[in-house]
Amino acid sequence: MTGAHALDLTGLAGDPASPVHRLDPRAKIVGLVGVTVVAVSTPLSAWPVYLACAAALAVVAVVARVPAGVVWRRARVVLPLIVFVAVFLPFLRRGGAIHHLGPIAVSDAGLAVLAGVTAKATIGTVSAVLLGATTTFPSVLRGLEALRVPRLFTLIATFMYRYLFVIVEEVHRMRTALAARAYRPRHALHAGPIGRAVTALFLRTYGRGERVHLAMLARGYRGTMPQLTPLRFRAVDATFVAALAGSLVALRIALGAVA
Repeated sequence: MTGAHALDLTGLAGDPASPVHRLDPRAKIVGLVGVTVVAVSTPLSAWPVYLACAAALAVVAVVARVPAGVVWRRARVVLPLIVFVAVFLPFLRRGGAIHHLGPIAVSDAGLAVLAGVTAKATIGTVSAVLLGATTTFPSVLRGLEALRVPRLFTLIATFMYRYLFVIVEEVHRMRTALAARAYRPRHALHAGPIGRAVTALFLRTYGRGERVHLAMLARGYRGTMPQLTPLRFRAVDATFVAALAGSLVALRIALGAVA
């Protein structure tokens, strides 16, 4: 699959015909971001909320037919870094009982912070992964525009997404050209062609950007691209938001009142 259609489908996983994939992007943004907000605002003492958030995300993944392996491959790009930083918190945070692991001492308060950060980071990362796996990036931007996200943000994200593929294509062509000319750098003195290639890449992408901008203007671009199919927030979208984020918010409030 090539062309603009393949570009729009980049990042999708699971079954594109599933009920989750067919939802309005605004519903998925509000619902999955709501799960993250609920998890982040929940203290460790209300840990059943974490289980409810994880269960809700698991249901979304199953309905969308997104394999667990896909979720893990995408989450491992970010999640291990967060957990790696959080691992040091038990040695820095003091409070409660102290446990000695040889010459190292950890506190209950530090372990609680580690558990809370790990749970919140996992839920937030999986929510983002599911949003990207069930919604194309252009659809996410349309949803953000409809939700009145600042226009400058969506414009920057749109052009960054489109031009990223243009730059990658230019880099591949230049690498092929260097390889065809037997360029095999072996030490720092051979870096000269790389510098000239970077300069040529900048000039080429700048010129391509001007041509793409003129093409967009010729196709009706006036700060936003015209859409053939307007977004429609249906009853099923409202049900999704209420069942996902609404129920978790109610649980969070109930357990917070008990705590």
